[in-house]
Amino acid sequence: MSTTKTPTTEPEQLGPQPPAPARLRALAHRLVRPAVAAVGGVLLYLSFPPRPLWWLALLAFAVLGWVLRGRTWKAGLGLGYLFGLGFLLPLLVWTGVEVGPGPWLGLAAIEALFIGAAGAGMAAVSRLPLWPVWSAALWIAAEAARARAPFGGFPWGKVAFGQADGTFLPLAALGGTPVLGFGVALCGFGLYECLRQALRLRGTAGVRTGAGGAGSVRKGAAAAALLTVLVPVAASFGARGLVSDSAEDGTATVAVIQGNVPRLGLDFNSQRRAVLDYHVRETLRLADRVRAGKEPQPDFVLWPENSSDVDPFVDDDARAVIDQAAKAVGAPISVGAVVGGYGTKLYNEQVQWDPKLGPVATYDKRQIQPFGEYMPLRGLISTFAPGYTSMVREDFSRGTKPGVFTMSGTKVGMATCYEAAFDWAVRDTVTAGAQLISVPSNNATFDRSEMTYQQLAMSRVRAVEHSRTVTVPVTSGVSAVIMPDGKVVQKTAMFTPASLVAKVPLRSSQTPATKLGTLPEWALVAVAAAGLAWAVTRTVRGRRGTEA
Repeated sequence: MSTTKTPTTEPEQLGPQPPAPARLRALAHRLVRPAVAAVGGVLLYLSFPPRPLWWLALLAFAVLGWVLRGRTWKAGLGLGYLFGLGFLLPLLVWTGVEVGPGPWLGLAAIEALFIGAAGAGMAAVSRLPLWPVWSAALWIAAEAARARAPFGGFPWGKVAFGQADGTFLPLAALGGTPVLGFGVALCGFGLYECLRQALRLRGTAGVRTGAGGAGSVRKGAAAAALLTVLVPVAASFGARGLVSDSAEDGTATVAVIQGNVPRLGLDFNSQRRAVLDYHVRETLRLADRVRAGKEPQPDFVLWPENSSDVDPFVDDDARAVIDQAAKAVGAPISVGAVVGGYGTKLYNEQVQWDPKLGPVATYDKRQIQPFGEYMPLRGLISTFAPGYTSMVREDFSRGTKPGVFTMSGTKVGMATCYEAAFDWAVRDTVTAGAQLISVPSNNATFDRSEMTYQQLAMSRVRAVEHSRTVTVPVTSGVSAVIMPDGKVVQKTAMFTPASLVAKVPLRSSQTPATKLGTLPEWALVAVAAAGLAWAVTRTVRGRRGTEA
């Protein structure tokens, strides 16, 4: 007798399932936009130095426009974040050269949140008329936010900093990095909208649309799309008149010293005296060439950041060798020194060293680098990563005043290394009277990464923004002399002792960007807010109409 029981209920019957190939196609379709968003971010990264592919930024924004248009704000948040990761992960890989992947991945992940938020806003405004304008303004609003928070902000990777070789560069003189970045983003979004409108017009070609009203609307939309491309291009050509290399206040002969470092990486700091000796030695070599008539007599000499990590105010030997170099070359030197500490405030300082009088003026770096020059949340981080906090044993203090040295009659503005990324830190040296800008830097920590080329591009943009010669003395390279039009006239190789001597124009007039300061940026933030408010209002009214 069988003991098998007859089931009292029927097993659950599944509905007809699509064949496996159809499910795979559906999955692939869902993954297309996320994948394209990440690729668009990579395109934006590839538009940055050392590659002269600035125009890839236009394609990147065109791709972003396709990815986000018509999406919900939630989808825009995720797609924008993927775009941000595709952009920032490769752009910031140098931050992990010496300390491992943790800080690099964390920094990219946090900074991409700002781009994700912009993506949410862009998706919301993507159904509005002139959506490229609102979207480009939202991108600049996100840049403005991440230039200020957290921990004082991190503006590295502003779109403007990838445009040193581009057609749009003169826009920097018109309204600074916000206007330059806005022009690039607007043109990129506009290119996609032009393509979209062209395809719509082609699709309706030959189809009668009543009295032609719909056709006229579409033609108007196409014309508006074309304007979003033509206006920033025309503005960039018009702004070229603001860029000039004329010597309004005569010229100065400047020498830039690159002494090099004993070895790469963070441990070069253990060879502080060697770094100082290298810069003294290169300056003495320059003095020999000047006496031999092989180089012109410099009016002043610029050393890089950290060229003397030995405090010359307390170390008599350091003071003596710097004094020797200044006397030998017969010109004042701006020395990058680490001053103070051990119970007193620690400063990353530029010291103006006169060959007769010794130290006569100082500038203390104001925008100090979080996790590099000071440790935010030290107590919390030491709990989870005590080894990391030990790398920054003592926090640097911030300076309070812009640095402008009067060197042989020339007013030289100082923006030390990281400060070159911040609009205000460069601008206020010019408003304080600088006729020339110096960006003393130390990139030895980052080996031969792209970091030094990215930073050099920033200085090129700053030259055009304020119509000033910019010098970039770097411990290990790339050091350079940049004309007010952004062109590099001299530069060094990396990790090679060298000196550059150049006769450069001095200027005192101010560009519109210098005069306006942050006003263009806040105006674009207001445009972004207006676009978002319009989009939200339309959505709410649409829902009320549906409910009614």
